[in-house]
Amino acid sequence: MHTEVVSEPGDPARPNEDFAAVALPASGQGGAVVVLDGVTPPRGGTGCLHSVPWYIARLGGALTELTLSLPDVPLSEVLSRAIARTAAAHAATCDLSHPRTPQATVVVARWGTEAVEYLVLSDSALLLESSEGSVTAVLDDRLSRLPRSSLATDAIVDSTVRNKEGGFFTAAADPAVADRAVTGTLPRREVRALAALTDGATRWVEKFHEGTWEDCFRLLHKEGARALVRRVRTLETTDTERVFLRRSKTHDDATVVLVGL
Repeated sequence: MHTEVVSEPGDPARPNEDFAAVALPASGQGGAVVVLDGVTPPRGGTGCLHSVPWYIARLGGALTELTLSLPDVPLSEVLSRAIARTAAAHAATCDLSHPRTPQATVVVARWGTEAVEYLVLSDSALLLESSEGSVTAVLDDRLSRLPRSSLATDAIVDSTVRNKEGGFFTAAADPAVADRAVTGTLPRREVRALAALTDGATRWVEKFHEGTWEDCFRLLHKEGARALVRRVRTLETTDTERVFLRRSKTHDDATVVLVGL
């Protein structure tokens, strides 16, 4: 198995709010990838004493451990347990009902000798390369399908669509959100490689339209994960007229995990 992990902060002066882990069980068979993208809150209170990196470290650590230690438990239940464990760590000190309590997007992939399982929640992406070379993008596209009016201000987002029916969902403090994730299973023999990307890296496809998901995977194979992030950074810097970025931040945390199975 070959793995490559790259994670760069959008701003070197700020903590990277992404999380990435590649883990192998003690048995030596199979493995798992966990990638989180912490949601940067707007200015103002979040109801929590803790930072987004604090939350990401705990949720990511719990999710990685449980994904491996509970191989027969579905990934949606694994995520639910990880959210519950993380919530319990600060429920006594923080208002977990606040719409901006620390939260994250989630990508998990787990493989054994017979199957590859996956889970995607919110706008990070999982790319699966088949044994024939075709690429399938596993996406939770609810956020991208919302009308622009629903995303006009932070207040509108929080009151109408964030973690609400008809809107979009992230891993925050409610374990039930795990049932909203996109999940699936494929035969192990049908998957030869996979890549997990936070939206700071998916910009190459989704914002700048430099190529398809197949093109993206070819770039990862040919030049590596760091090359993809570097290309995104160049595109961000040259988009001075905000033609592609529009209201998005110029640079976002960008994480890429590439695994050859």
